[in-house]
Amino acid sequence: MSYDKDARAIIDGVGGADNIVSAYHCITRLRFTLRDNTLADATALTAVPSVVGVNDTGGQYQVIVGDKVPDVFAAVAAVEPRLAGESAAPAPRQKLSQRFFDFIGGVFAPLLPAIAGAGLLKGILALLGFAGWIDPTSDTALVLSAIGDAVFFLLPVLVAMTAARKLGANQYVAVAIAGVLIYPALVTALASGEAVDFLGMPVTATTYSYTVIPSLLAIYLMSWVERGLNRIIPRVVRMMVVPLITLVVVAPVTLIVLGPLGSFVGNGVSGGINWALENGGPLAGVVIGALLPLIIMTGMHYALVPFILTNLAQVGADKFLPLTYMQSFATTGAALGVAIRAESKTLKSLAFSTTFTGLMGVTEPALYGLIVPLRRPLIATMIGSAAGGAVSLGLGVNAYVLAGNSGIPGLPGLVGATFGWAIVGIVLSFVVAAVLTLVLGFDESAYAAAATNAPVDAGGESVASGVVSSSVASGGVAGAAVPVIAPVDGEIVPLSSVPDRVFADGVMGPGAAIAPAASDVVAPVAGTVVALFPTNHAFGIRGDDGVEVLVHVGIDTVALEGRGFTAHIAQGDCVEAGQRVLTVDFDEVGRTKDTSVIVVVTEAAGTDLRDLRTGAVTAGDPLFAMQPVNAEATR
Repeated sequence: MSYDKDARAIIDGVGGADNIVSAYHCITRLRFTLRDNTLADATALTAVPSVVGVNDTGGQYQVIVGDKVPDVFAAVAAVEPRLAGESAAPAPRQKLSQRFFDFIGGVFAPLLPAIAGAGLLKGILALLGFAGWIDPTSDTALVLSAIGDAVFFLLPVLVAMTAARKLGANQYVAVAIAGVLIYPALVTALASGEAVDFLGMPVTATTYSYTVIPSLLAIYLMSWVERGLNRIIPRVVRMMVVPLITLVVVAPVTLIVLGPLGSFVGNGVSGGINWALENGGPLAGVVIGALLPLIIMTGMHYALVPFILTNLAQVGADKFLPLTYMQSFATTGAALGVAIRAESKTLKSLAFSTTFTGLMGVTEPALYGLIVPLRRPLIATMIGSAAGGAVSLGLGVNAYVLAGNSGIPGLPGLVGATFGWAIVGIVLSFVVAAVLTLVLGFDESAYAAAATNAPVDAGGESVASGVVSSSVASGGVAGAAVPVIAPVDGEIVPLSSVPDRVFADGVMGPGAAIAPAASDVVAPVAGTVVALFPTNHAFGIRGDDGVEVLVHVGIDTVALEGRGFTAHIAQGDCVEAGQRVLTVDFDEVGRTKDTSVIVVVTEAAGTDLRDLRTGAVTAGDPLFAMQPVNAEATR
């Protein structure tokens, strides 16, 4: 099959050849570095027959193709020969700002469940005390407060752990360094007012509990020290000597220099942000509120988490957090507006479902699946968020805990003196966004174009960029179910929880993911290996029934360039279900990447995914079954 026409359309769709800095491909997508990402036309790209979706993330513009990506890339390189040598190129180096936001997101995202759970508990405790249902001085309140406060008290240690994992450093040595910052005897000595020194150098009396920047600086230094020592220390004594020298060097430098510097910088920046929030009034609320949907889409909001936590620890309240509630409810209001106005029953159904998830604080399906593709609702969202922001900053609304949820479940985080005005701002954001969506309208053809070429999910529905539409052939006669086995030992997790929108939204097809607990990865079906990427992080098998299954080990693991992956098969080999295909060093991969093992049916048209298991699984156990529903499905 020729992809020449598709290749020209893809080049035009990303803004033309002059807009392409470089390009390469992994096993499912073309990865472009563009001069200007805004010149890319997502609607035009998703209308190309070989394209199933697009993803703009981390400064890289990804065009999702599926297992035909080598052929499509070859066609693109034929049209633009300067790209021909880049098919197996490593991921392009990110700009400093992109690396910063990627680092901050990688550090704080794993902590959000613990922070959210503890934050909600603190909010509920505040609500109970406000209502007079619990005595704040009781032992029960003391225990509940301890549960809610512990994660924040230990933030230096938790941040050290995730930062070390992100930087590829030893997590346990990192925890030991951060533990020094909150070591009780040292904290007591510093708090006494007596001078404390180390080898004649003064240790500044600073409290590090509830802080994050000192830990980030310490572990950044540690990662460099550790790497340098690993290059020069003989392997036979490395396990003992490297941690010893790292601890003795990094911990004192942190106490004497980096800790006080981090506290000074954190307090200074936090103070600057707070000054703007305190003194900017309604105008600042309008500007920040309008920009917040875009800030959240790019992940830049993670950069503010350290300052939010500093405010909550030092002041007991934060003025930025309420703005995230305004944005969340504005997004949800726009989704409701789409649901009311949409003519397509499928679009209407999707909009109602994402309205519900938005009210529960999960706005990504509405934002990425509806509001961004339909465009005008994004304008309504920004205006609604701006209106709520004006109320929030104009009337001094505070949040008192980081609830980790900006929907209805997170409302206890706003309980306090300004709770009533917070509700006013939330309602205003929701209503303005919904009404403006109804007034401005939207072009449903953009939605239709995005859904035209989508693969099929487990329920027989087409999925593209989070948009669902019916596409299973009707009237077919069901064939025999084809079992797909688990490729690795571990715990089954929903595909929707995978931290990659392309897989989570079902763009690549229906399936499941497994949090691995063993190193061997086996073939999930019997058939022919039709794809094995040079970095060995993913492979595709065309089953004996003709249906293709993709196994992708980890998220963005193409960037590891094969480190940690050993293949035991080659492209073109015939394999049996359960045959060992890869050996993966998940400890090595997990230092910098998510290790989820993803199994999806990439050619799902005419099949229905059934009997999906949950819980723990052993490699070779049934994972799910593919049920053909028409004759063409088994061509």
